[in-house]
Amino acid sequence: QLQLVESGGGLVQPGGSLRLSCAASGFTLDYYAIAWFRQAPGKDREAVSCISGSGRESKYVDSVKGRFTISRDNAKNTVYLQMNSLTPDDTAVYYCAALWRTSRIDSSWPKYEYKYWGQGTGVTVSS
Repeated sequence: QLQLVESGGGLVQPGGSLRLSCAASGFTLDYYAIAWFRQAPGKDREAVSCISGSGRESKYVDSVKGRFTISRDNAKNTVYLQMNSLTPDDTAVYYCAALWRTSRIDSSWPKYEYKYWGQGTGVTVSS
């Protein structure tokens, strides 16, 4: 069964950090662009970050630039999202998604047709 599984969410105080993981099973992530999306209560899903299959390229939305870092370890078949300086506005369910892509990622990455999606992991930033 091909699936993505997110983990690492939880409750954290403002200013704190969390690292989310996105692990693949049933397929290898080597040639997949991986993106993180999030959906806050009552809001539409929004793109957060994306990393190319090689790991050499990464993209971020403006609201998380300088605070979030996406990375991947293809040997572990896992992609990470390190989130620092968290604020209550970062509270959401975070999803990872995968797309087979051998070319570079570009500015339209939020609109790529991702084939695989995880079930999400919840992040709550609150004092």
